Amino acid sequence: MSIISLVPLAAPLALVGAALVARTDSGIRPRKALQVTRLATVFALVIAVASALTVPLTGGGTSPLIGAAEFGLSIRLDALSAIMMVLVTFVGAIVVQYSRNYMDGDAQQGRFMAQLSLTVACVLLLVLSGNLVQLIVSWVITSLAFDRLLVFYKERPKARLAAKKKFIVARFGDLGLLVAVTLLMYTFGTSDIATILQAAGSMSEAPLAVTIATFLLVIAAITKSAQFPTHGWLTEVMETPTPVSALLHAGIINAGGFLIVRLADVMMLSSGALHILALVGGFTALFGAIVMLTQTSVKVSLAWSTVSQMGFMLLQCGLGLFSLAVLHIVTHSLYKAHAFLSSGSVVEIARASWVPDTAKPKVGLVTLGLAMALGLYVGVGMLFGLSTSTDLQVFAVGSILVMGLTFLFAQASSGRTSKYVLGRTFIAGSVISVAYFGLHALASITLGHMLPAPVQAGVLEMAIMALAVGSFAVVTFLQIIEPSNAKSDFWRAARIHAANGFYANAYFDRFVGALNRPAGSSN
Repeated sequence: MSIISLVPLAAPLALVGAALVARTDSGIRPRKALQVTRLATVFALVIAVASALTVPLTGGGTSPLIGAAEFGLSIRLDALSAIMMVLVTFVGAIVVQYSRNYMDGDAQQGRFMAQLSLTVACVLLLVLSGNLVQLIVSWVITSLAFDRLLVFYKERPKARLAAKKKFIVARFGDLGLLVAVTLLMYTFGTSDIATILQAAGSMSEAPLAVTIATFLLVIAAITKSAQFPTHGWLTEVMETPTPVSALLHAGIINAGGFLIVRLADVMMLSSGALHILALVGGFTALFGAIVMLTQTSVKVSLAWSTVSQMGFMLLQCGLGLFSLAVLHIVTHSLYKAHAFLSSGSVVEIARASWVPDTAKPKVGLVTLGLAMALGLYVGVGMLFGLSTSTDLQVFAVGSILVMGLTFLFAQASSGRTSKYVLGRTFIAGSVISVAYFGLHALASITLGHMLPAPVQAGVLEMAIMALAVGSFAVVTFLQIIEPSNAKSDFWRAARIHAANGFYANAYFDRFVGALNRPAGSSN
């Protein structure tokens, strides 16, 4: 590709420039910092959209390397990086705009806006990486830049504790990624990602070095996306400003999924690594979902939801559903960023409208809800081309949608039931089903040509899928019956244990020595 392929680089460069300017503008309502960061984020978004529009016309590709001997800067622009670039700049622009009012009156607002801009710039360099050297450097500096935001208020002990734990976990992931990158460069003789993916796609069997690299990539993804048992820091970041929690979903917490998808052809060479990814992701998804239901703080509940959703994303990657994982990254990022930024109003809405329903669910109505959910899944799925020839992995993930719809219908049928409520719920379920299959089809069309298809499910793959589906079914059942049994001694005790995350975080605190020594800065 020509030098013009470096145009996307203008986005992170503009953000770095804005960060340097904003850093020097101190005091309350720093006018220059507010103006330059707003202009830079809007400019970055425009560049991202323009770059994305060129991909269908040019087919994408990798820019010339700015550097020498495989070390340097290159831009990889394809469907995946274009989607991530638009996502990161869009969320970044919203968060920066929100922070203008949220931090108004804070004497450190200029520094905060600078750190926001710098972090977004680092994420952009990560998702646009055209070579492995740039990938790992961007991976590390993104983590370090975000660490600065976590301890923005250094006088808060809990913020320092969360940052300290994240710093320790992140360094394990960085080490794993560094060794993996070294092994891949040694094996393929290049750092160019496109060349490595092409070579990996043509392999029938992976060399030992590549197999080891895939397991190390799994470790990097697990630590980056706060998977069990490294999740503790994510649920303790509530001492940071709310915009930081929203920015977390702009390619930072979900960078683990991006890493696996970006190197999908390499990952497909090791079924064992994918199995571990699916098992850890599936367990974390269930673990986080259970704990989330017991939280009384809106922001803490959202944090546990993120832990769970990142697990579900990695479960999809482990099953080889890479395009669906990218769709999950996009939709979850948009939803969760909005949820954090509007968390204050959520509290007011809940106080005004939420009343727990403790009526015992009727078996017949729950069964009817399951039948309606299955009917929607099959009916809408067939309209979008779902058939018996579809990969089993798609059915496994889709069955979790069925459980969600069943829970929705079960809620609608609890207490006093009317045809109007059930009809309205059925319409909502239909909209959800159409959106699910429609977006899935769109993701497959957009990314299917560049990502490997799932392998034919073997005995072990089917066992993992059965375990995941069965576990989600049990949790759905417990969600349905829990309200009517909430006052029993068993459920009260179980709720207390779940609300404390089954104490996994306490054990992790002891492991890193956080409870025995004063928490220090992560810097």
